[in-house]
Amino acid sequence: MNARADMPDVAADANPVNYETLDWVGMSHISLPVNIAQANGKCQPVLAHLDIHVDIVNPDVKGIHMSRLYLLLNTFAAEQQVTPSSIEQLLEQVCESHLGISESAILRLSFDYPLNRPALKSDYSGWKPYPSVIEAIKQRDNFSLEISVTVPYSSTCPCSAALSRQLLQEAFKEDFAKQDTVTKDAVESWLRSERGSVATPHSQRSYAKVRAKIQPNDHMILPLVSLIDSIEESLKTPVQTAVKREDEQEFARLNGANMMFCEDAARRLKSTMNQIDDYLDFWIRVEHHESLHDHDAVAVVSKGIPGGYSPLLKR
Repeated sequence: MNARADMPDVAADANPVNYETLDWVGMSHISLPVNIAQANGKCQPVLAHLDIHVDIVNPDVKGIHMSRLYLLLNTFAAEQQVTPSSIEQLLEQVCESHLGISESAILRLSFDYPLNRPALKSDYSGWKPYPSVIEAIKQRDNFSLEISVTVPYSSTCPCSAALSRQLLQEAFKEDFAKQDTVTKDAVESWLRSERGSVATPHSQRSYAKVRAKIQPNDHMILPLVSLIDSIEESLKTPVQTAVKREDEQEFARLNGANMMFCEDAARRLKSTMNQIDDYLDFWIRVEHHESLHDHDAVAVVSKGIPGGYSPLLKR
């Protein structure tokens, strides 16, 4: 015990090279299993990557106690469900562990949130992982909380659809050029033939990345599922898991009924988010990973309140 007491503590005993304050110091990408609280009273276990940082407001201090932060995170992961209140309590403990050194703390958790999603028509269902991020900052008496999710969906190009319809029209005229009248049965048979799909519009897997600031005191749990649901209901064409043919056909119908440029998708989401009072601010980036080009089509929108997210900021 005496030998341990005599071990050097450079962070506590040595002077800093330059006497300056620091915005944030800490650790990134700590892997820990955590339990995300759910509305049904249960919890969803996930493997999260955590970033934890504090500021240094005392320029006389050389460094922070990273082991204290790590042990607090370990205890939090083992004993607490992740909720707005438990996150605030953790950050209060982090600040208390660095009295005289720090006044603020920031926590970031990133993980895949799994949801079991039903098929469109059949009784099938399957699991989808939604990349999610929780970011919280505690600064004296102020506590702010943001949640982020990435939702994959399908987008059919309206321009490509119009060009395909033109080719379909031309093929129909060519095949029935010698007939003055065409029966209903002949048209139906032609539409079901390969000639009925002489051209098809291109679609692409697309991604909506949505970041929202919430009022922590208004939520017992983190509203990740409700945010995901709002995004998918707005876009109408979320990617599927297990499907039968009737599900695939319904997916094709939904794509045809909801053709979107990236601008259309961004406007849909902005309109949806603007109607939800829970979100104090939001930032949205939609990416259409095109099948026609080797580049992506991108649109970015935000709520645009003073002091909010920059509409040009890539997050």
